[in-house]
Amino acid sequence: MATAPKEAANAIALEEIHMEGPEPPKGQKTFTVEEAVETIGFGRFHIALFLIMGSTGVAEAMEIMLIAVVSPLIRCEWQLQDWQVALVTTMVFFGYMVFSIVLGLLADRYGRWKILLLSFFWGAYFSLLTSFAPSYIWFIFLRTMVGGGVSGHAQGLIIKTEFLPTKYRGYMLPLSQVFWLAGSLLIIGLASVVNPTIGWRWLIRIASIPGIILIMVFKFIPESARYNVSTGNNAAALATLQRIAKMNRAAMPEGVLKEPPKERRGRFKDLLHPKYLRTTLQIWIIWLGIAFAYYGVILASAELLERDLGCTSRSTPIENSGPVSEEIRSPCYCRPFGPSAYRTMIISTAGEIALNPLNILGINFLGRRLSLCITMGCTALFFLLLNICTSSAGMTGFLFILRALVSANFNTIYIYTAEVYPTTMRALGMGTSGSLCRVGAMVAPFISQVLMSASFLGALCLFSSVCVVCAISAFTLPIETKGRALQQVK
Repeated sequence: MATAPKEAANAIALEEIHMEGPEPPKGQKTFTVEEAVETIGFGRFHIALFLIMGSTGVAEAMEIMLIAVVSPLIRCEWQLQDWQVALVTTMVFFGYMVFSIVLGLLADRYGRWKILLLSFFWGAYFSLLTSFAPSYIWFIFLRTMVGGGVSGHAQGLIIKTEFLPTKYRGYMLPLSQVFWLAGSLLIIGLASVVNPTIGWRWLIRIASIPGIILIMVFKFIPESARYNVSTGNNAAALATLQRIAKMNRAAMPEGVLKEPPKERRGRFKDLLHPKYLRTTLQIWIIWLGIAFAYYGVILASAELLERDLGCTSRSTPIENSGPVSEEIRSPCYCRPFGPSAYRTMIISTAGEIALNPLNILGINFLGRRLSLCITMGCTALFFLLLNICTSSAGMTGFLFILRALVSANFNTIYIYTAEVYPTTMRALGMGTSGSLCRVGAMVAPFISQVLMSASFLGALCLFSSVCVVCAISAFTLPIETKGRALQQVK
């Protein structure tokens, strides 16, 4: 049996004791972590957990959305062409993809809490360094390292999932989207003030502050009790559950904490075990497609605003469209966002929360698979509707709905992936899914920022087709996790 090494840092100052407890006397009552979590129920601990772990979404959103609001400025400063601007986003997600697998493996072996803390130190450090980047090459390298740090934030979702009672997961996890929305709106609002005054470098420095603050409050969150029992550290798991029960003013189940025999943790081949092979492959397809669509919408919105590509400019030949088009035709054109562009970005970003109530209802009543199938199908439809000749207000409305749909897609697949895998491979499952997700995110800039300039309809059809494939994959997933207890071993 593999055990995690002893380490000093523990969220609740527990000494890790890596040993199996003695077998309980015959006839003595026993309980599992799952039964303890359900018996203790929802309370003050979970509210604190929701606020602290949810806030990781604020830091992550600010770091990811940062590229969309600084792209016009670095284009101007370093005279970049379209493909060079797109490459910045691609390399951020390349870092995310590579480190997502590595950190997922480490989290299953050494603990969710330690990897989450490490990822925040990593992300904050390289984010601050980015603000001093002397050249385009240094900027790309440092943002790639930031992407690697941000990839560890998924461990916050896993910790929340493993502590929440079954009936609350479908309600509380989608509400975490509020934090992502807050981070996105915050970085856009800051950019509208900071970029025109003290510059994009100060914007990056300010954006690193939430991550630094979170590092200081992580000590209030314990390591996952499910992870502790998966390593044989039942003493730490029991102490964590007792602390939660005390905070929630609830009673612990009667008996002795007991778990089934442990399996090796964090093995890639477990994801391809016949029991999970089809699920894993379909999840990977869905994650890739959802990220492709999500970041495609974000970057397409920024590109449309930067180039002022409304209906008229898409349908009018460049030769007859005046001096602005001559500037846009330049490979290194320079047009920073104005106040109206920031307003439009804020409105479309606010759409991410618009469907949250319906998404929660769908997840809990229709199930994860059917809910995801419906929202992916609607996403495909609205991508095509972007080609309709309409006013700037109409375009903003379509972008608003699209942001709502792609956000709902992410909510559902995050919940499904965290629920479908057992504890011994949950972080790895999330890590590999996150890596495939970033493959889609890496391709999206070249479609939204390069292909869309050459063929607007062609880019929209590609986005729509990928969403249709994801809708079919979601509908045919072999396991429905609605109302299903989290599995401890495979």
